[in-house]
Amino acid sequence: MTDVGEIRRLIDLNPWVTLVSQTDDGLVASHYAVMLDDERDDLTLVGHVGKPDDLILGLGDRELLVIVQGPHGYITPRWYGDVAAVPTWNFVSAHLSGIPELLTPDENLRVLDRLVDRFEGDGDDARGLYTLPNDAAFVERLERGTVGFRLTPTRVTAKRKLSQNRSPEVVETIIDGLTAEGRVGLAAEMRRSADARVRP
Repeated sequence: MTDVGEIRRLIDLNPWVTLVSQTDDGLVASHYAVMLDDERDDLTLVGHVGKPDDLILGLGDRELLVIVQGPHGYITPRWYGDVAAVPTWNFVSAHLSGIPELLTPDENLRVLDRLVDRFEGDGDDARGLYTLPNDAAFVERLERGTVGFRLTPTRVTAKRKLSQNRSPEVVETIIDGLTAEGRVGLAAEMRRSADARVRP
């Protein structure tokens, strides 16, 4: 995958990512939610980590790998028909790496506020970062316990393996099978990919 719009879509739909860093003691990993930087139209990510993960990951000092995992799942050879075949695993994923910059406390608060708004939604009972009983002192303590970052990747590898090597008929059978099993996320990605292949 090389289309920036498609990779942005993948990140937006799958914000729970794995952060990996190489340290003197070996590889370390953490898991956090990220978002696309709303002031950019590229693949720049913003997020935060809780302390002391910033020190464990060497945030701001060394390269950080962000792994975005989209829909994925087992594909049975039964869906290929009466031919010699083995199972496979379909997936959509992206790896973005670079040295992140640390955010100022004000920038970090803005990212934290955006994260809460994004996932809390806008229902009548939605609670934002600054909604009572959260007062200013509480929010300030929260910010001090986190470190915000912005990562503009210097390297991006994105892959989509969705049975592109199979005939349109087999792809339809796989989509139907996934849908029947309730694996609608992967089925939808396969539908999107199949429809893009037949567009002029």
